[in-house]
Amino acid sequence: MRPMRLLRGIVATATVAASLALLAAAPASAATPEPAPVATPDATPPPVADDPKDPIRASEYWLDGARIREAWRTTRGKGSTIAIIDTGIGRPPGAFDGAVADGTDVSGSGTPDGRTPLGTKDKNHGTWVASLAGARGAADGTGMIGVAPEAKLLSISIGFEAAAVVPFTEQIAKAMRWAVDHGADVINLSLTTNTLDWDESWDDAFLYAFEHDVVVVVAAGNRGSGTSIVGAPATIPGVLTVGGVDQHGDASVEASTQGITIGISAPSEGLLGVSADGTVVTWDGTSGAAPIVAGVAALVRSAHPDLDAANVINRIIRTATAVPGVKRVPDPLYGYGLLNAAAAVTADVPKVSANPMGDLEEWIRLYRRAESDPAPEPTVTPIAVPPLPAADAPTKPGSPLLPSAESLRYGTLPLLALTVPGILVALGVTAAARRIRSARDRRTPSP
Repeated sequence: MRPMRLLRGIVATATVAASLALLAAAPASAATPEPAPVATPDATPPPVADDPKDPIRASEYWLDGARIREAWRTTRGKGSTIAIIDTGIGRPPGAFDGAVADGTDVSGSGTPDGRTPLGTKDKNHGTWVASLAGARGAADGTGMIGVAPEAKLLSISIGFEAAAVVPFTEQIAKAMRWAVDHGADVINLSLTTNTLDWDESWDDAFLYAFEHDVVVVVAAGNRGSGTSIVGAPATIPGVLTVGGVDQHGDASVEASTQGITIGISAPSEGLLGVSADGTVVTWDGTSGAAPIVAGVAALVRSAHPDLDAANVINRIIRTATAVPGVKRVPDPLYGYGLLNAAAAVTADVPKVSANPMGDLEEWIRLYRRAESDPAPEPTVTPIAVPPLPAADAPTKPGSPLLPSAESLRYGTLPLLALTVPGILVALGVTAAARRIRSARDRRTPSP
């Protein structure tokens, strides 16, 4: 299997520092709630405010485009937990206050709490992903806010570079199990291997998540980073694979890929992300589309705690907004359509009994060679064979010109027995014919 890598998109060279400056100078809206104290990591945060006029909030076009603000009228994700398996969620000032409930490192290179960003060029990736899923924003309703701003987050740091101590496949398998064991309702994986197949150790790890009723959301990959079609883990049956669209809802040319396993599409261009140092940047990629969907999954789990993972996924794909021109779903570019958070949370959707994205256990049964004990060696019973009769005594060699006893017995004597009677019969017939002719001659008068 090829090494796993992040589905990093293109990060804008300029940050939104100018927007922050405008925010500092802008007067507070009359509808803006009174500022509340910033929650400490051990405290339950107050209800999240939202100021759509804030320049940063206004840049989060997906909040309205995917009807996330509308879904917030019902829930903001309280009671649900999203595990971010990535480079680690940093500590940008205020962005995740009270959000990260627990964490760990499975790379062998990070800190035990999983909060130290790993890598060189990609170390902020996990923080950007987490900010799209569950950033808190400022108490006055400004600053970047995630899709599920009242959900808890788990920070599981993994290493994507060659210096990682633990093999990539082993990191993912361990991270999946840790997330499940520490209360994850949703797991987000913004990574790919660029291969259709996956290591067999992932069979048990992903099956463990499904058996414990966890929704697993996976990024489809980006053409811009060399992914032409979806690769594992987006090919694993049962995961909700996310494709990317631009601000107009069209399939992204660079910041997405295609494949028959795509289940839903979400914004993947012009996204915002909070870096570990608090800087807000713009970036592209299905790495960002996935946590938007993971956040919606957390909203659904919060609004419908009785639903299992299969029905959470089913609500998300069955309430998707249809894409004009797409006649059959799932479509290799859009899946079942465009993400619609409000409908996923509030619509009346019939329940299903199986995960609509596939059954990993059945796939394993069909395509993995089952382990079995060696077949027992058969017991061989000897068969008694009666002895052969004694061979004839050899005869002395004789001249080929002289008859042997065998030639006389089987050749000459039978020939004489048949020939002599035949000669006698022929002689008798000849004599009879002569007598008849002589008798005719005597009866015939002379002229």
